[in-house]
Amino acid sequence: MKKTLYLMRHGETLFNVRKKIQGWCDAPLTELGIKQAKVAGKYFKDHNITFDHAYSSTSERACDTLELVTDMPYTRLKGLKEWNFGVFEGESEDLNPPLPYGDFFVTYGGEGELEMRQRMADTLLEVMKKEDHQTVLAVSHGASCRGFMRYWSKNSQVDQTTRIRNCCILKFEFENDEFSLVEIINHDF
Repeated sequence: MKKTLYLMRHGETLFNVRKKIQGWCDAPLTELGIKQAKVAGKYFKDHNITFDHAYSSTSERACDTLELVTDMPYTRLKGLKEWNFGVFEGESEDLNPPLPYGDFFVTYGGEGELEMRQRMADTLLEVMKKEDHQTVLAVSHGASCRGFMRYWSKNSQVDQTTRIRNCCILKFEFENDEFSLVEIINHDF
């Protein structure tokens, strides 16, 4: 039986505006980030999408976004956190190496790209395998959402080639322990 996962990036933060590397460190949502989360919540409401369960990264920016999207109870999962960028956390984005990052951050106390992808895949597989989880919302982060997309790209019907914007919603179908990206919902803020 097909299930549906809505994987969403958090709203804009102060670090996004200041072009700081966020990763596992955190920054509060901006006024625009709050508006973005409310627009995403309205999208779900307008399309009569209701969730059996909701999950969030343990980062404040993801939890705050989820709480603005829905008032339902949710579970915080460390497995949904952003890529760990090691000592680059909180530094200027201009210090990032050219893409793809690969294992660059491992040398600096962070995660490798494949490690982050596997963490996201394992976490969301465990969530979606639960019997009463038919329609699930998970709020995470830009790089970790992209990593999850890449992990399942062989099955996916669509692709997001540009940056995953704040509050972008990735709709995945889940069947036979596999995910397939079927729709990308970006909003015009």
